[in-house]
Amino acid sequence: MINNSRNRSARRVALLASAAALGGTILFSGANFGLHQNSSSAWPNTAHAQTVQRPVGFADIVEKVKPAVISVRVKLDAGARMMGFEGNSPLAPNSPMERFFRRFGLPEGTLPDERPAPHNRLVTGQGSGFFITADGYAVTNNHVVDKADTVEITTDDGKTYAAKVIGTDPRTDVALIKVEGRSDFPFVKLSDQAPRIGDWVLAVGNPFGLGGTVTAGIVSARGRDIGAGPYDDFIQIDAPVNKGNSGGPTFDVDGNVIGVNTAIFSPSGGSVGIAFAIPASTVNSVVAQLKDKGTVTRGWIGVQIQPVTPEIAENIGLKKAEGALVSDPQANGPAAKAGVEAGDVITAVNGASVKDARDLAKQIGSIPPGTLVNLMVWHKGEEKSLSVTLGELPNQREARATAPEHATPSSGEVPRLGLSLAPAGQVAGSGPEGVVVTKVDPTGIASEHGFQTGDVILEVGGKKVANPSDVRSALNDAQKTGKRSVLMRVKSGDSTKFVALPLGRA
Repeated sequence: MINNSRNRSARRVALLASAAALGGTILFSGANFGLHQNSSSAWPNTAHAQTVQRPVGFADIVEKVKPAVISVRVKLDAGARMMGFEGNSPLAPNSPMERFFRRFGLPEGTLPDERPAPHNRLVTGQGSGFFITADGYAVTNNHVVDKADTVEITTDDGKTYAAKVIGTDPRTDVALIKVEGRSDFPFVKLSDQAPRIGDWVLAVGNPFGLGGTVTAGIVSARGRDIGAGPYDDFIQIDAPVNKGNSGGPTFDVDGNVIGVNTAIFSPSGGSVGIAFAIPASTVNSVVAQLKDKGTVTRGWIGVQIQPVTPEIAENIGLKKAEGALVSDPQANGPAAKAGVEAGDVITAVNGASVKDARDLAKQIGSIPPGTLVNLMVWHKGEEKSLSVTLGELPNQREARATAPEHATPSSGEVPRLGLSLAPAGQVAGSGPEGVVVTKVDPTGIASEHGFQTGDVILEVGGKKVANPSDVRSALNDAQKTGKRSVLMRVKSGDSTKFVALPLGRA
């Protein structure tokens, strides 16, 4: 990584040396291994930078943190691994986490095919973890210990201990385990500061069963949403991470854990320089609850939400395409009781701005149930403040995907959109409200925006519709006012969403 240019090399090395000299304390067996504090400025001056002749390695940092990293080995019934994922398990068939691992690599130890294995056959899986207390509490991934019959850890000095699972959180893929028998385990701290893009990082773990492996890289990106779940906020790093690194720590140059490695993106199955880690802030809040009560509870306001697109923002009078659009408040849910309506945009929670729908889910989910929060809401062209007492996030429901039986005798054509419509009351299973989509032209604008047969249009331009003529009238009104698109509230299966459809196309 040394550039042929001496000036570039000197500058890069100086920056690294300065970063390594920043203050930080890591406790092992009660001893203080603080990294030396630089009494001068955190950034060396140019003259000093030019005197550095060689890169500074990571050996001192590794020597301090590596003893706290463990290898995790689990045994479990093969049939349970392949067939027993039910309910809220992250690897339930066709669940978001299962699809996520299909894309980003199944956990180490999963059978290489999908044929049911005999229930009396035990398989083993391997992962990584790290101690966070001297008395044996350790962090790993939920997918490493999920469904495990036994959990065994091996420390850096080669000693093996039995461990028990204290609690798991499938939604963030974090698990807390406990090792008994000692009160002087070396441990590391979770960072209380978010890393910057470009910061040096070290990943330590058990790739392919090769315990105690150290790799280095940088923070490539933050806030990655990779489809693992509603609380995605991954740190992307380019330090080589492979199967078996799951649950292991990523350290900053102060020796603090900035994230827990959980997945890689790899067409080949090996490292290609794209790995994802759960941020320390998320791990810290989850572990605190797991340690206290073995489970995680999250705040809940009871709304279906979606992003605010520029077209939607234009339709509802928002200056910026930000916030979370409420497509459907749950009846008698906390938000509905507080006055939140479909079409409202939640723009802030307790004064903190809401960037998008995912940001709202993270903010609300981080607040304990029963807490009174203030929501800033964009409601029919005006901003208003609402107080909401958070409920507790219920267990995840499986959405039904049953298509209604359709009758099309009274369907009406809406050629501008490429839809055929009928009153919902005339189509069995569609409910009493709205207009049912009975046919979609595959070349039409509606098809391009995801409309499907069986969808129910509830509102067009903020007005409820009951028959195809209501839809035509609302489209004409929107066009007369010069709007380039029209906002529709659409029920699709068990979910409700807003769709902004462009106007002016035949």
